[in-house]
Amino acid sequence: MSSGAVSSKPRIGIGYAPGINCHEETAYAVELAGGIAEIVLVHDLLAGQVDLAGYQGFIIPGGFSWGDHIAAGRVYAVHLMARLGEQFREFASQRPVLGICNGYQVLMEMGLLPAGELGERSGALAQNRSARFESRWVRLRAAGNDTFWTEGLVGRTLCLPVAHAEGRMVIRSGTIVRPAFVYVDESDRPTEAYPANPAGSPDGVAGTVDYSGLVLGMMPHPERAVLEVHGSTDGLALFRNLVRRCS
Repeated sequence: MSSGAVSSKPRIGIGYAPGINCHEETAYAVELAGGIAEIVLVHDLLAGQVDLAGYQGFIIPGGFSWGDHIAAGRVYAVHLMARLGEQFREFASQRPVLGICNGYQVLMEMGLLPAGELGERSGALAQNRSARFESRWVRLRAAGNDTFWTEGLVGRTLCLPVAHAEGRMVIRSGTIVRPAFVYVDESDRPTEAYPANPAGSPDGVAGTVDYSGLVLGMMPHPERAVLEVHGSTDGLALFRNLVRRCS
C-alpha cells in the first residue's frame, strides 16, 4: 500500500483484558478472512485512549478474563458497562459484535444477549452439567435464524472445538432466545445429551444472536478452526461473513 493510501479493509477491534488468551488466534482469523485486526487493550478503551467508534466491528475473544473471579466474564462486563455503557450500546446497535466463549459470557453478563438490554441480565452461562472443563471437538449446525453471521452455513454440519467449564445457558422465564448455532448429535439433530452437547444447554443452544442480529455470542471457538492443520476450516466462514458485513 502506498504512503497515505486508505485501506478498504474493515478495521475490527479485538478487546484484550487480563486473562484473555485467544486474542492472537482471533486476530489471525480476522486477517485471514480479509479484515484488519487490531488487538485493543481494554484499559486503553476505558481510559479514552482508543475510540471504539474507530472500528467497523468488535470481538471479545476467549480466555479467562480477570481469572473469571466472581463469575465467568462478569468483571470484564462490569468494566464495560460502568465506563463505556452508552458508547458500547450505540456501537452494538449499528455494528457487529462477536463474543467467543468468555466473550459470550461477557455479553450475557452485560445483558446484550440474549435480550439486548444493556445492564439487564436475562440469563447466564452456568457450570456445565458434567461439572468438568470440556475441551474437545463438537458438531454444530446453524439454527436457521435470518442473520448474516450464518450466511452460507445453513444446512452444513460444522466441526469446531470447545474449551469451557461454564457454557450451560440458563434463561429467565419469558425471555425470548434467538439461537444462532446448536449442538447436534451424529444424526445432525439438536441435542441436550452429553457428550454431543458439552454443557447441557437446553435445546442444544451453542450460540445466540440479539434481536437485531448484529450481536453474536457462541461457546465454540471458530478461531481455532481456520486452517487445514487445525483439523477443520469451518470457523473461517464465520469470520468471512463478519468481514463482509463490516466492509
